[in-house]
Amino acid sequence: MNGMRGINPVTSCQPRFLGKRSRSSVLEIDSWMPSKIQAISPTVDRLMRMIEGSQCISGNEFDVELALREALGNAVVHGNHEDPEKKVHIRCRCGPGKGISIIVTDQGKGFDFGKVLANGLASEPAAAHGHGIQLIEAYMDDVHFARGGSEVHMCKHSRSMSH
Repeated sequence: MNGMRGINPVTSCQPRFLGKRSRSSVLEIDSWMPSKIQAISPTVDRLMRMIEGSQCISGNEFDVELALREALGNAVVHGNHEDPEKKVHIRCRCGPGKGISIIVTDQGKGFDFGKVLANGLASEPAAAHGHGIQLIEAYMDDVHFARGGSEVHMCKHSRSMSH
């Protein structure tokens, strides 16, 4: 799936995707994205086209897209501090009716996610952080952090076919 082109002519913002399907129709994506805010939307748009095509989360696309945008935004802004020397790694695995697993890793120092979540509930919005994490947790079925907070693992289970 390399060679995809976006509307944005700036090639440094165009992430490369290595999307492949195995014999069992499992979609695996391994991608790197520059630490630029303007790279988030094109990256999410490309990933969501592949994810929607895999039919792994039919009916849950909005939830996954929102969580993915938040995770990438957190990685770029809070993890990598928009450092042009750093990148964000995105790994995704999904299959028809099997749900999706996404791992977003930044090259930052990580954070104390327990402290951020506690402070994210502060009554003063200007001082509050952690709202993106709360959204991710609200829209995904399983969320946990690894590598000292520089990696977020998100899973969304497929809806049952009886709905």
